[in-house]
Amino acid sequence: MADHSENLADWPLGQAARVLAVDWDSLESGEARRLHALGIDCGAVLRPAHRGIFAGRDPIAVEVGRMTVALRRAHAVAITVEAAPDEDVHPAYVSAGVGAK
Repeated sequence: MADHSENLADWPLGQAARVLAVDWDSLESGEARRLHALGIDCGAVLRPAHRGIFAGRDPIAVEVGRMTVALRRAHAVAITVEAAPDEDVHPAYVSAGVGAK
């Protein structure tokens, strides 16, 4: 697992990450409201599951709890994450082998 912070767009697929910060000022207000409504905020645990195959690797499929949502790469860059400790990982991730040592 990564032991440093980076943006969600560059986070390794399949690795659970805890949100450290969101650069709300870089997002349009409607998109910021959408991210809040989806539960993407400081402390949330996310897991990038898939990246698009076209230029820019858009969109990025991200698991948030039991949901899978699509984020534009430009929005994922605004989300700073770090490795999620095992106790913070959603049980669905653990059963899939994510977050296991």
